[in-house]
Amino acid sequence: MIRVVIVDDHVCLVEAMEKLINDLGDTQVIDRAYSVEGCWKMLRSALPDVLLLDVGLPDGDGCQLCPELLRQYPALKILMLTTYAEIAVIQRALDGGALGYVLKNSTSKEIHEGIRTVASGERFLCDKVQILLKKSSRERITLTTRERELLKLVIEGKTNAEIADKLCLAHQTVKGYRSNLIFKLQVHNTAEMVKMAIEKKLV
Repeated sequence: MIRVVIVDDHVCLVEAMEKLINDLGDTQVIDRAYSVEGCWKMLRSALPDVLLLDVGLPDGDGCQLCPELLRQYPALKILMLTTYAEIAVIQRALDGGALGYVLKNSTSKEIHEGIRTVASGERFLCDKVQILLKKSSRERITLTTRERELLKLVIEGKTNAEIADKLCLAHQTVKGYRSNLIFKLQVHNTAEMVKMAIEKKLV
């Protein structure tokens, strides 16, 4: 019997998911929590084989919680179960140590397969997530010549004023280019932009 705990703040969904999991035959929900704080408290009582974790919790972020849980409980197997189908969120969860990612509108068969696969220590992604990741990997990031020039100067640590002077652009134009690059690369700030540019060799 695979012992499962659910961490999700939607009570009705937790109850429905618990019934579904208990009816599968080889899986059983042994506990539930509705917040990050509740999750920590629950794990102090008993460790499950698989932890079903939502991304959006009232007192924290499930993606951020993953590495924190694994530092404390390295053997814990985490399967994300959420409505978030954005590439950036999926990648954050997997990078944070989650072994699997399943959307809440997945079939009961997929959820069952996800629990069993993750419990065995292997990665599982539901069909929709696999399609999203494959599509993302095929999409190449294309930058204009001007964007590459500006990005190279940003990596070198140049200020907006220095970049404006170097490229003979107005200060506001440089700010606009920076904002567009952050949006195009789907990052949150300049530091993340530089990190991605170096990793993906964009310049």
